[in-house]
This record gives sequence, structure tokens and C-alpha cells, in this order.
Amino acid sequence: MTRLSKFARVAPTAVGLTCAAALAACATTPTPSEETLATATLLDTDGNPTGEARLLGVGHRAELAVTVEGLTPGEHGFHLHTTGRCALPDFKSAGGHLNPANKGHGLLDNDGSHLGDLPNLVVAANGTASVQVPLDGTRTYVIDQIFDADGTAVVIHADADDGRTDPSGNAGSRVRCGVLEQA
Repeated sequence: MTRLSKFARVAPTAVGLTCAAALAACATTPTPSEETLATATLLDTDGNPTGEARLLGVGHRAELAVTVEGLTPGEHGFHLHTTGRCALPDFKSAGGHLNPANKGHGLLDNDGSHLGDLPNLVVAANGTASVQVPLDGTRTYVIDQIFDADGTAVVIHADADDGRTDPSGNAGSRVRCGVLEQA
């Protein structure tokens, strides 16, 4: 066996290992770190704490993370609402959905959704749910809209949001509410 032929048999393996190492390095490269910008304690209609919402800064974007318990299994609409107030027992004090650009309601709206529209929260058989969703707009835009003069509430509804019906997606009564407060 010549020296060249031996090298030719080894080279593909060495190249393969180098490529594999490079791909592994890319796969483990950390995503932008999360920074907690605000938190909200989610209350039920009796005023009991049942979960938490966190507004996160992730690079130049903002995301909302929610963990909650004690809900009926299935899908529930949840949204950002215009007023940072959660008066018991119906949470109507939170106002309508946060809609600074005056768009139609719902993630399925042909003209685009508003800032307060979020995908349905899927609650497991044991009554718990946990989700983290990106918010539409840059981090600065989202912060400016959420922390306006009257604040913003996170509201979870009794039923699923149909993604289209104005103004609330036919999502039913408000069963959880929490006011976002800056961290």
C-alpha cells in the first residue's frame, strides 16, 4: 500500500470527524440569553394565585412564558389585555385585547393579528399548562406598549380562541388574570 492510498483512506474519516465536530458545535451554540423583564401572578376568580406569567427579553425580541394550574383540560384563549387591572370576580377591568396598531382579532385574521393575540393555551388532563410564545414586534416596541400609563394584564379565558371573531375570539369568560409588573 502506498503512502498516498493510505492517506486517501484516512482522509475521508478525518474530514468526516471534523465536519461532525463542527456541526455539533453549531448545535450546542447557546441561543440569546433570556432576561426577565416583568412578572405577573395569575389569579383565579376567587383571588387565589394559580400560576405565573413572565415577560422575557430574548435578544432583540420579547416572549411571554406562562405556567398555570387548576384549569379545565383542553384549549383556552389567552391574551394580553389593555389595562393592568384584575378586579374580581370577572376581570373585565383588564379591558379588551392589547391592540396598538388597530388590527383585526385573531392569529387567523387576513390582515394580521394584534399584539394581544396569542396562540391557545393547551391544558393537560391534570389541569396544568406551560408555554413560551414570541410576541409580535421588537423588544423595544413590545415594552413600550405593555408598560404604557395603565399597564397590561395577561388574561386566560374559559374556552378556546377561534382565531377570527372580533373582538375576543369567542373565548368565553375570563378565568385567570395577572398584571405584568416590571422586574
